[in-house]
Amino acid sequence: VDYNLSESGVHPLALTEILTKEEQQEILNTELFYGYTNGTPQLRRRIAEMYGDFFSAHNVLITSGSAEANFLSVMTQLEAGDELIYMVPNYPQILGLARSFGIILKELPIREELGWQWDLDELKAMVTKKTKMIAVCNPNNPTGAVMSDNVMNGVIAISREADCWLLSDEVYRGAELNGVECRSFAGATDKTVVNAGLSKAYSLPGLRLGWSVGSEEYVNRAWSFHDYTVINVAYLSDWVASKIMTYDRRMKILNRTKEHLNHNLDMLCKWAEGVSELTVTRPQAAAITFARLNIDMLSEDFVYQLRDNFSVLLTAGKWHGLEGFVRIGYGTPADYVQGGLDRIADFLNSL
Repeated sequence: VDYNLSESGVHPLALTEILTKEEQQEILNTELFYGYTNGTPQLRRRIAEMYGDFFSAHNVLITSGSAEANFLSVMTQLEAGDELIYMVPNYPQILGLARSFGIILKELPIREELGWQWDLDELKAMVTKKTKMIAVCNPNNPTGAVMSDNVMNGVIAISREADCWLLSDEVYRGAELNGVECRSFAGATDKTVVNAGLSKAYSLPGLRLGWSVGSEEYVNRAWSFHDYTVINVAYLSDWVASKIMTYDRRMKILNRTKEHLNHNLDMLCKWAEGVSELTVTRPQAAAITFARLNIDMLSEDFVYQLRDNFSVLLTAGKWHGLEGFVRIGYGTPADYVQGGLDRIADFLNSL
């Protein structure tokens, strides 16, 4: 397609933008070992520091993107017949994994009328003795909503009472539009696992580097499965991440993310003022907005017709678990986003 606005991350950084000249030269002379299968101690310490003094390198496993981290969480803790309460709308990876493993999937929607938050009474009513995991995505994909402290406290209390695993996909943490990193679930309970990575807020999807943060017992079990799937992450990816994940350097990247997203979102919202067929609301985080369709058309039909006739790609709300919406990504360069929006307007005018 000419304009891919289905992407949910921020336009990628080049190595020359994140490494010093000395580091660039050093990487050219680096021997390509296998490396540590669980991630280098330096990188694991850097990640642990992001979550507070309670954590150490022993609480961190480095993975091939947050996708592998999510896979390991489901693979190591759930079995066929277990119940998983799953937040929707969402990125459907965990949903697909659960179904393929014979896990009983119970989808619980976040409510638009509640500001894209869970209704805690609905969550309580859904928990049974078979509930083995509650899975959330915070900040949320595709809505860009950040879970409120009240709802987060409730989710923690309910998972603790049920003695179940609490899995939080936090790959969009760091892409908050106000520049303040939202509260993490890390350490909320003994059975809490937080997964994240460098693909979204950090603009480095090509490194394919993620991580899990949890108890030492969980990390060691996930590590044993990781050994038999990918062995270890790419040596150069670990090397680069170890350099840039100091506080000052990662905050420089995140500040760039905030400025870029706010600029593009302002442009998107101004464009949307003249488009009655879509309702665009400002997300709290991430490079995506979940736009409501105000026309009599299914989201898949909208996406396919837009793609085939105007060469613009979005994602359908149906794919995320909620019909009646489309997800628009605005993390690419501003002129690229504007070009895609102009094509969407042309499409809407043709209807």
